[in-house]
Amino acid sequence: MTKPAVILLSGGLDSATVLAIAQDQGYEPYALTFAYGQRHAVEIEAARAIAAAAKVARHVVLPVDLRVFGGSALTADIAVPKGRSEAEMAGDIPITYVPARNTIFLSFALAWAEVLGARDIFLGVNALDYSGYPDCRPDYVAAFQAMANLATKAAVEAPDNDRPYLRIQTPLLELSKAQIIAKGLALGVDYGRTRSCYDPTPEGMACGTCDSCQLRRKGFAGNNMADPAPYR
Repeated sequence: MTKPAVILLSGGLDSATVLAIAQDQGYEPYALTFAYGQRHAVEIEAARAIAAAAKVARHVVLPVDLRVFGGSALTADIAVPKGRSEAEMAGDIPITYVPARNTIFLSFALAWAEVLGARDIFLGVNALDYSGYPDCRPDYVAAFQAMANLATKAAVEAPDNDRPYLRIQTPLLELSKAQIIAKGLALGVDYGRTRSCYDPTPEGMACGTCDSCQLRRKGFAGNNMADPAPYR
């Protein structure tokens, strides 16, 4: 019997790894990607390629245009920080933070999971190499899971000995970027399909100097290999 699970699939390195992990654990993946008006919309096409290669049960690309609110370098006409040091990246929450993004995404994923009868949502957040985003922390994940088990019919009606009924699975939470890549390579992830840059060219070439590119390249260097994604 297959176990359905909703996988948040951005098209980036982390979410592609999480998809492979979920499949390796025997889950039937339902992939959910958001077209939220992001500057790096090339990741949406990457998500489509990843989902097709993985033969997911269904892949939904959901439009939720967060440009209406702005407030982030990814959704408004604000410059993406480039060439920051590790100390700077570990400092304040950067302007690439999209207000409440993971809460918005997880809420949609939760609704779909309940419709599917799925008990698991997989999310590729990481508490080590995470650029300081508040919605990538273990406390946040635990709080959302607690809320999900209070807010859904399936969880409320579950027997007491079967709780938590809904689980937010974050298998990358305590891994470095190098460890994530190593795990994905062992599972056969083709990282050449993934895209992570916050400010790519119109052709989809990565800038190489934004926070996301730097963390990604460091992870591949930690595995003694070059990043297979295209850089300008």
